[in-house]
Amino acid sequence: MSADPQRTLRSLLVSERSSFLEEKNRLSAQAQEHHLNYKVSVLLPECSSAPSHLDAALKSFSSFYLIRKLPLYELLDKQFLETAVYQGSVYGLSYRSRIDQENCVALTPNGRLSLSLDKDSYELLGVEGKPSRFNHRTTSRFVVSVDLTDSSMAPGGRGYQRLLTGLTSHVQLQSDFLLSHHPGGGAALQSLLSRYDWSEHSPEVSSRSLTHLSCPTLLTSDLQSCDPHSFLEWLGAVDADIGCENSSSSFLSSLVCPEPTVTASRSLSVSVCGLLLPQDVHRLIQELRCYLEQPRLAPWVALTVHGFTDSPVSWGNSEHGVLTGGENFYTLLLFHDHTYRLHLATGAPHTCPP
Repeated sequence: MSADPQRTLRSLLVSERSSFLEEKNRLSAQAQEHHLNYKVSVLLPECSSAPSHLDAALKSFSSFYLIRKLPLYELLDKQFLETAVYQGSVYGLSYRSRIDQENCVALTPNGRLSLSLDKDSYELLGVEGKPSRFNHRTTSRFVVSVDLTDSSMAPGGRGYQRLLTGLTSHVQLQSDFLLSHHPGGGAALQSLLSRYDWSEHSPEVSSRSLTHLSCPTLLTSDLQSCDPHSFLEWLGAVDADIGCENSSSSFLSSLVCPEPTVTASRSLSVSVCGLLLPQDVHRLIQELRCYLEQPRLAPWVALTVHGFTDSPVSWGNSEHGVLTGGENFYTLLLFHDHTYRLHLATGAPHTCPP
């Protein structure tokens, strides 16, 4: 088989630079819009171990819950709406459901319930939606997006009753479900948890020490100092523990570190995995800023936040799907002078990141 290079699906990459000292910088809003995160990776050049304040931030991500075989109509339960959805920010996602093959559901902190459904489930549900933008030759998937905070979706309302009837009588969808709440954690979810088999999980933290790491010479936040695609390729290879030496005897990788380069004698790569809340990511970013205020041999650090591949949404309420890789992530380069460089990436044909 051969692939036509002209038909290769493109990806979207938005790059910008700004400063934390700039009042109009959009970083906080952009990070908050990336609701459903499964991994945060941090690279600290010229560092052998994270200082205590940074280590505490990496280990203090909020816990989350896995509810097994949750009927989706439970997300419309009146008590759940009143104690969780209306009172704070709920983050929820169907677990291990493949968005290109199965029904997937997400509940985002703005109170929006998003369902990505196969054709049969959508027709049985009987609720208005629209064809997925990730259909191929035939319309086989549909998306339904419901604002649970809208007056029409108040318990007893017409829209609420129609969706509830669809989920209880027409198509009884259920899924293992990841769920978290901010603020308050499990207290707001207790009434729902008490009715099902569930377990609480803390995000998993892992670290690797790296020696003699070739790094791009990133001295400023100038976007022209290093090609974004090459830099992200290199950073991804470091995170995945793939060598970038590109020696003649290696056939595993042709990746190289963007030039000009500098060798970091020691570096630290740290990752946190789980259902990660944007609030915790924001706190980690603030701690990385504090870290850079101390005298260091390297003038920058990098943080990458990965969204779930099989999430029905990526940024905000934008539909997400899988055609090639399902990628949706952003990388933040922080510099000691409080400037930063932000790269937001997603696959085609997604909506352009904010």
